[in-house]
Amino acid sequence: MQETSKQYDAVIQICKNLFIKKMSDYGSAWRILRLPSLTDQIFIKAQRIRSLQQNAVRKVDEGEVSEFIGIINYCIMALIQLEKGVVEQPDLSADEAIKLYSEKVAITKKLMEDKNHDYGEAWRDMRVSSLTDLILQKLLRVKQIEDNAGKTLVSEGIDANYQDMINYAVFALIHLNIHTN
Repeated sequence: MQETSKQYDAVIQICKNLFIKKMSDYGSAWRILRLPSLTDQIFIKAQRIRSLQQNAVRKVDEGEVSEFIGIINYCIMALIQLEKGVVEQPDLSADEAIKLYSEKVAITKKLMEDKNHDYGEAWRDMRVSSLTDLILQKLLRVKQIEDNAGKTLVSEGIDANYQDMINYAVFALIHLNIHTN
């Protein structure tokens, strides 16, 4: 479990570094995105990963790693949007956005640790393709919840689905060995 925690942190640091660089380039322009738009961005990335896993020919020189990183960062943006709401103009400084990013990651990592304890690190025996399929399944659930105006009868909410997608994407990146030891 300690190894998982270190690997998780290393993957998240790579994602956070990219988030910080993009905040420098674009500011918080993403704050205008409504949740369905963020969900669709994540869906496109997950679909591309699945396509890369199934097709031998690639026409764009970007692989699964960058798409999983994108899924993590877009899910964190979605969690921030859930908390803060959508705005008409960018309203977060880089420092505020990074603080919120770190808060969402801490909550999501705690969820991973709790589930990892209960499931006994079962994800380590899973294939990256299975993690991709689980992300796609979660996305379809989120889309349905969004279509139901956020209401669920017995299911967990949108936030839990975004958190699970983050954790599945981190696991996939650990499997793909992008972490540092």
